[in-house]
Amino acid sequence: MVYLASTDADKTKNAHTEPHLVAGDAAIMAWYDDGVLDHADALAIAKHLDQPRKAYGIEIRQKEFRWDQATKQRIENGYKQADVWHCSLSLRAEEGPLTDQQWGDIANDFVDAMGFTETSGKAQCRWAAINHGTSENGNHHIHIAVSLVREDGTKASTHGDYKRAQKTCRELEVRYGLEQLSTVHATRGYDRAEKATAIREQREMHRASLARKVRASAGASVAEAEFVRRARDTGLLVRPRFAKNTTDVIVGYSVAERPKPGERPIWFGGGSLASDLKLGALRDGWPDSPQLATEAAAEWNAAAPNKRKVSRTGPEKAAPPAQAWVDYTRNARALADRLRTIPRDDHATWAKAAHEVSGAFAAWSYRLEPVPGPLAATAAELSRTAQLRTPKAHGKPAALPSIAGTAMLFMAASSKNKTAAQTALMVQLINTAFAVYEMHAQSGRTREAQRIRSVVENQLAPFTATMPKAVPVAAEREPAEAAVPRAVDIARRGMAPIRPGPGVPATPTPATTAKTYQPSRRDTAPGLDR
Repeated sequence: MVYLASTDADKTKNAHTEPHLVAGDAAIMAWYDDGVLDHADALAIAKHLDQPRKAYGIEIRQKEFRWDQATKQRIENGYKQADVWHCSLSLRAEEGPLTDQQWGDIANDFVDAMGFTETSGKAQCRWAAINHGTSENGNHHIHIAVSLVREDGTKASTHGDYKRAQKTCRELEVRYGLEQLSTVHATRGYDRAEKATAIREQREMHRASLARKVRASAGASVAEAEFVRRARDTGLLVRPRFAKNTTDVIVGYSVAERPKPGERPIWFGGGSLASDLKLGALRDGWPDSPQLATEAAAEWNAAAPNKRKVSRTGPEKAAPPAQAWVDYTRNARALADRLRTIPRDDHATWAKAAHEVSGAFAAWSYRLEPVPGPLAATAAELSRTAQLRTPKAHGKPAALPSIAGTAMLFMAASSKNKTAAQTALMVQLINTAFAVYEMHAQSGRTREAQRIRSVVENQLAPFTATMPKAVPVAAEREPAEAAVPRAVDIARRGMAPIRPGPGVPATPTPATTAKTYQPSRRDTAPGLDR
C-alpha cells in the first residue's frame, strides 16, 4: 500500500500521480473518498486490510524456489508470507484512460469473479483498488490488493488464479466494450528494465535478438543437432537443460549472446523467448530416431562448455543448388493456396504455418540486416500467431506444403546482394502473410490483423519495392516479375483479401470499436484490456 500510494519516483522507479481509491470493500469506501492518498493513508488502509489476519492469528505461507546466487546451480526450497494477493489491470496506451467510475465498476466485477467477495458464498476478503496514473509507457491501469484472510478467519484460495483472472478479463472486455485480447494466442512481453537497457545501450533487446537468431536457426535446420550448430554459428552461447537426476536426457535449453570481454552472459530459456521456441515444440518439426538423438546430445554437450562442434560437415556447410530457390518458391505458393482452405479455427495449423514463415523472415533478417529492419519486424509479427496459449488444446496441425527449407536458403544467401530468386520467393512469403492477416481479420481479431497489415504495408512493401525483378517461374498463374509491384500495391491499398468471400474492411467497423460509456453498472460501461 505504501508503494501504491507513493509519488516518489526515485523509490518506486515509476512516477505515480495523485494515487487514490477507485474501489474497495464497504468499510474502506465508507472511510475514504477519491481524494489523493498520502503515506499515513496507505498505512491506515494496510492496517485495515491486515486486521482479520492479525485478529485470528492466521499465517498463509506459500512455497517458493530461491535461486542460489553463489553457484547458480542449486535450487533450495523455501517459504514466503503470502497473505496478500496483488495484481494490476491495464489498458494499452492507445485505448486512453477510463474514469474512476468505470475503473470502480471493473474492479468490483473482477474481485467478485475471482471469489474474494460475498458473491462467492463465503465471507468477504478486505480489498482496495488504487489508481495512481499512467505508467511510463502510457498505460492507464489500476492495482488491486486483497487480504487472503477472510472476515471469519478462513483462508481464500488462489488455486488456478492466473487462468481465472485471464478468463475474467476476457469476459470484462466484452462486457465493457473494450479491445478484446486474443484467447488463442499469447506472446512473451518485455519488462521495463529490458527496454530501458536496450535504449540506453542503443541496441536490440536481448530477448528479441535471441529469439530472432533461434527462430532462424530452427527454421533452417532439418534435425536437432544441426539446430545446435547453426545457433552457435550465429554467435549464440548454447547450453542444454537435463531431466532431473540425468546427464544425458535433454529436455530444454538456454541461450545467451556472446558477452563482451569482462562481462557475463545473460541466459534465457527457449520458452522465455517464445512458446513455439521451446525444445519440445521445435522437436515436433524434426525427425526422431536413436541415432539422431545421440548426435543431438553430442552437439549439446559440446556446446555447453563451448567446445568445438562434433560435426563440421553438416548440411549447414553445403551450398544449396540454384534449383532449390525455384522449388521452395513453388512450395511457398502452394502453402499460400492451401491456407485458403484451412478453417479459421484450426489454430494448430495456422500456428505451424506462421512458425515456418516467421522462421524464413528471421533467417533472411539475420543474413541481410545488421540492424533489425523490416524483415525482423515481419518475423516478429508473424511469430505472434505461432504462439498459442494452450497448444495441447488445439490438436495436431494439418499437413501443409513445407517451406522450412526457405530459412536454410536465406541463411546460406549472400549478405551483400539481393537477387531475382529472392524476389520471387519473397512475393510468395508475402502471400502467406496476407493469408494470416485475413484469417485474423475474418476471425474478429482486429488488433492482430492490423498489426500484420501495418508491418507489411509500412515496412515490408517499401523494402520489397527495392528488390530486383523476379525471373518467371514456369506454371505460375502470373509472371513473377509482375507480382512484386502487385504485392506492393496490394499492401499499400490495405491488403485485399485472398480468401474467397467478402472483403475485409481496412478500418474497424463500429461493432469492433470501443462503445460509448453510459453510466449504468455492469451493463454498458467501458473497461479493461488485459
